[in-house]
Amino acid sequence: MNLNLKNKVVVVTGGSKGIGLAIVRGFAEEGARVVAGSRTISTELAALREEFDVLPVAVDLAHPDGPAELVQVAVDAHGGVDVLINNVGTGAPTPSIIGVEDAEWQRIFEINLFSAVRATRAAMPSIVTRGGGSVVTISSLNSHLPSSSLVHYSASKAALSSYSKSLAEEFGPRGVRVNTVSPGPVRTPLWTDPGQFADMMAASAGTTAQVFMDEVLPQAMGVLTGRVSEPREIADVVLFLASERAANIMGVDYVVDGGMHKAI
Repeated sequence: MNLNLKNKVVVVTGGSKGIGLAIVRGFAEEGARVVAGSRTISTELAALREEFDVLPVAVDLAHPDGPAELVQVAVDAHGGVDVLINNVGTGAPTPSIIGVEDAEWQRIFEINLFSAVRATRAAMPSIVTRGGGSVVTISSLNSHLPSSSLVHYSASKAALSSYSKSLAEEFGPRGVRVNTVSPGPVRTPLWTDPGQFADMMAASAGTTAQVFMDEVLPQAMGVLTGRVSEPREIADVVLFLASERAANIMGVDYVVDGGMHKAI
């Protein structure tokens, strides 16, 4: 299927690893001009620059000025922005809701919500001026199913999904399609890096992180496909939503969770 993304200028936040890196690669393979922002430039992201029209940008997207700086790089390099992918995000398990301090709430919301608000505010004038385009934001299954062990993460993603629907209402009539993608568990560094979710949950379950991701997690959460998602599977949905093939899809949240929660 031709997605007609060749030469589209695409800004991706959090593009150095996991879902973000898969999104960058997907757009690059379609011939898009990708500007990818991340606090640090991973080896994998840097390697894409050698093969495709990918411009990595080292930027702190949690800083109030960071998202606008990233968008300005795209405008300076390519004359404007056609597609914005709000992907950057973070989370950390918490033992108790009441034990989460203000500073940690602020940190999570700065990265998960306000980075998207600021990036969209910076990119939207260019997207509108160029005749319309697309904003796709990575939310989370936790926006629908809040967890006490991920209270601030869940709340920030719920706010992000609500914000995106408001954007769709305002900018849909002006030619900008705004949608969200809400993944369930995905095999990314947030889960699989040492000390991250898989290690912590595997310790509680008395198994290894590998066995937890491959067997325990899919079974415990009722994943109908029997496995967690891969980053490229999330990226494929994002590319479709950003393309002209999704020209009349607006204000929708796509859950990609292998059938974990069938009532959403």
